[in-house]
Amino acid sequence: MHEGEIMQTFKHSSVRGLKMFYREAGSKSSPTIVLLHGFPSSSHMFRDLIPQIQDKFHVIAPDYIGFGYSDMPTVKEFEYTFDNLADYVDELLFGVLGLKKFSIYVQDYGAPIGYRIASKHPEAIEGIVVQNGNAYAEGIGPAFDPMKPFWKSRNTATEAPVRALLSKDTTIFQYTTGVKDTSHISPDSYTVDQCFLDRPGNDAIQLNLLHNYQSNLPHYDEWHKFFRNKQPKTLIVWGKNDPFFTVEGARAYLRDIPKAELHLLDTGHFALEEFSDFIAQKIIKVLG
Repeated sequence: MHEGEIMQTFKHSSVRGLKMFYREAGSKSSPTIVLLHGFPSSSHMFRDLIPQIQDKFHVIAPDYIGFGYSDMPTVKEFEYTFDNLADYVDELLFGVLGLKKFSIYVQDYGAPIGYRIASKHPEAIEGIVVQNGNAYAEGIGPAFDPMKPFWKSRNTATEAPVRALLSKDTTIFQYTTGVKDTSHISPDSYTVDQCFLDRPGNDAIQLNLLHNYQSNLPHYDEWHKFFRNKQPKTLIVWGKNDPFFTVEGARAYLRDIPKAELHLLDTGHFALEEFSDFIAQKIIKVLG
């Protein structure tokens, strides 16, 4: 294999007139894995994982519209919903990159985006890696409580506690709560995320998506049906001290995919920050 085939590259492609950024690595002759990031991150969250799996997989890690290095149209110019974000990722994968079969790695927002794509193209999905990505009602943790009044009735008063989720303190909280050793958490993680969150107009984008998050719950039955019918090779690597997504939500996958391999890790929401070596080895074993 030529070195050039393995080296990670950083690209933009035009999707319906908007530029979408993605990281690509590995040989196109290897099995493809698509890495779908969470909130408030971007494909940057996979910076440590990609070099560890790129000799075994063809890796694609996109930034959603409004996130990372992808275009960020205003809320007046673009409908920020999970349906729409998933449509753009779908178009990038199938339309622009011409992928036919791949596995998905989903975390946080990556789950509702990835599972929409998987339900639409079940024949394309070869495997799933779940890292604190929810698809079950019991997975919604207590950190979602401030959002429930906002979901019910969106106004200035109900928005205030949700807006706090966009602050630097909360971003650091997301990366450091429940971790085994905070010295393992690179400040690059939350600094880069916060840099993107603090862009003028990005708060309106994130608030629209946080409000739209409730639209995912009615899809759960459909996703469970996909899991049951497809029985994809599944690896669950879950930070068990995550205040957002509970351990019950991790175990619930086993109801529909009983052969899934489950690992509860002694860390928080962003398990890759402490366990990228372990997770990379498991991905190669389960999906390689």
